[in-house]
Amino acid sequence: MNMDMGATEYTRPNIVDAGPKAAHWIFTLCLLFLLPSLNCCLVFADRTNYSLILQSVITLYSVCEVSFLSFPDGDGVENITSSVLGGIILGMNILSLSLNFILRKQGQGKIKQWIGYLHRTLSFALVLAGWVKVCLAPVALFGFCRPGHTGQCAAHGIMGSAFVWYGFVYSLVLVVPWIRKSDYSQDHIDSWVMCLWGIVNTFTEHRWGREDWFMHDYQHTAMGIIWWSGGILGIFLSRKGKRTFVPSLLIIFTGWAMSQHHQHLEISTHVHAFFGMVLMLGGALRIIEITFLLKDANNTNDEILSFQYLSTFCLVSSGILFMGATEEQLKLVMRLGADHSAYILVLLSGACLLFCWIQVCLNFYVYLMDTKGTRLDDYESLYQEFTQSPIADTDVTETSESFEL
Repeated sequence: MNMDMGATEYTRPNIVDAGPKAAHWIFTLCLLFLLPSLNCCLVFADRTNYSLILQSVITLYSVCEVSFLSFPDGDGVENITSSVLGGIILGMNILSLSLNFILRKQGQGKIKQWIGYLHRTLSFALVLAGWVKVCLAPVALFGFCRPGHTGQCAAHGIMGSAFVWYGFVYSLVLVVPWIRKSDYSQDHIDSWVMCLWGIVNTFTEHRWGREDWFMHDYQHTAMGIIWWSGGILGIFLSRKGKRTFVPSLLIIFTGWAMSQHHQHLEISTHVHAFFGMVLMLGGALRIIEITFLLKDANNTNDEILSFQYLSTFCLVSSGILFMGATEEQLKLVMRLGADHSAYILVLLSGACLLFCWIQVCLNFYVYLMDTKGTRLDDYESLYQEFTQSPIADTDVTETSESFEL
């Protein structure tokens, strides 16, 4: 660590107007990510009256964000990706608000049903876009990820967000009753996703036949190969609704491999090692849950044991750790005089808050469905309503029997 700390080329970023910019980021977090998350729950539960109010507030802030606000670095330059994304979010909000009005005016029928599907998709996409915007704001504010570092930042952001997304999916299956009573096991779906992702990773991390091989090419390509080969094994073993250890074992392999990647900075080596340890822990806990707690059965019980949240939390934590492990961020940590242990605790604090928010949103959605009269303990009824009935009436004072997932 002493060798890292003594490097004179690691300059401190020029932070200008830290207070107003911090307040701006908090507003962006609340109004472009947290509020759209609640709005998404309302939309999926067909509470479009309340959703209209939240969507109007979100759209109004999005207009102000694009028109008057930005995230310039110390040189007065805003990351172009951050600024362009603000315009995209504004367009998506306007379209979503328009669809909400159409749903309130349109009668029953296939047209309204398809508009409802589009509205749901767009509402969820706004949550994802808001997440990207919140994560890009510090990048733009500190002037990170400029030429030479853009690729590394993108790789850490995408892969870290993928682990967070994976943790969200695990939470979704765990918390929402009618999803965890599906005929397909979670491991079967995981195996398909890992197989397809592995194929993409194998042929995109290195330009085969057009460039020389380097250590990082071997590392990332080999990771893609183990994912699609293990995914094929998992697909076969998890057929007909069976459980399998394969996706969890692939997570363990990935965590170990990532912790072994060579890093230029010692602080980066420590952060990557802890990230790999948390990821391996998540995979191991998942195997214990499947094998000993559920005894190879799907989780169809209404009661959720506290142990079952552990693997999901580890996935979310590993994602946040990996997103925060870029070289420029770790240089900033060194220039501020902190060490890897303090930085890791700060990242884990963020993971705790994010995991809590995921649970709040999912439980809020289940509450909305419960209070509108949906029978949560009857999966067959939910499935029939999903495939046969039109979208529920938008009046929140009426009890609806329709449900689309």
